[in-house]
Amino acid sequence: MVTQKDKRNIVYAFIDSQNLNLGIQSLGWKLDFRKFRIFLKDKFRVSKAFLFIGYIPSNEVMYKMLKRFGYKLVFKPTLKPKNTTIKGNVDAELVLHSAKIQYGNYQKGIFVSGDGDFYCLYKELQKDKKLGGIIIPNFKCQSILLAEFEKDKYFLQRLRVRLEYK
Repeated sequence: MVTQKDKRNIVYAFIDSQNLNLGIQSLGWKLDFRKFRIFLKDKFRVSKAFLFIGYIPSNEVMYKMLKRFGYKLVFKPTLKPKNTTIKGNVDAELVLHSAKIQYGNYQKGIFVSGDGDFYCLYKELQKDKKLGGIIIPNFKCQSILLAEFEKDKYFLQRLRVRLEYK
């Protein structure tokens, strides 16, 4: 069991992989997930990085690589309705893990998403002094609901040189 004293410096990241990927790709570059994991550790002292991602069996090689980089993968079953793209929205899983399953194990949570769907989660974590920051992939891909978290926001858009996959 983690004691209160041990918990004071524990920082976890909760990453909406779809929001991260689409936000970065809309800027015209590809994120290097190995470099990003190092960035999370160096900049925010993240000890565990939970990557919420839709599960596609043909992506096993990629999943193994992400695990080697230090991510804890949390899968969502995916659906492929007729004539559409694969769907695997991970919002509920991210909220469940950060607000219940992992809640007692970290002092600060870093969230990677520009999605306004997490507004109520951020408000509650802010009240509990557990919101460590919101990393938004792209200035243009952030919800207006995040305006009140201005001091908690950090944008990846500025870090292309450091985080781009080459």
